[in-house]
Amino acid sequence: MKTNISAASAATPANPLTVHFLGNLLTFRARAGDTNGHFSVVECLTAPGAGSPPHLQNDEEAFLVLEGRFDFILGDEVRNCGAGEFVYIKPGTPHAFRNSEVTPSKMLIINLPGGLHEGFFLEVGEEMASAEVGFPPMGAPDVPRIAAAAARFGIELLPPKAA
Repeated sequence: MKTNISAASAATPANPLTVHFLGNLLTFRARAGDTNGHFSVVECLTAPGAGSPPHLQNDEEAFLVLEGRFDFILGDEVRNCGAGEFVYIKPGTPHAFRNSEVTPSKMLIINLPGGLHEGFFLEVGEEMASAEVGFPPMGAPDVPRIAAAAARFGIELLPPKAA
């Protein structure tokens, strides 16, 4: 049986791009250009208490927790997930996440199709030498700039829920 290896590819970037955004160090493991736009894979190291603001989009998103624990807000439901747990976000579902630990937590984020979240993170994030340099000091986020970029990439930021 003949194996067609030209239809597949494998790559590990020597120096993958890492950006910092809202207490998340996002390392791009597979970019849209590597997958014909089908998906993107980002390794996300999140500072204690940090995460993403509530938002929704019309593409699919999935999370695989690698280390630590995250609170995932899925509509009106909150799920606390640890290493090995998987969360799938259907298009149009309001969601957010937050590291619920006192130490950094890590997960993989998969976006389908690739490119939209990737473009957003590249526009609003601060490029870092690597995730190993640690979290930079956080200033106040530029909410109008972030909201404008989100809208350009099909992401709708939502107001935080009242406690």
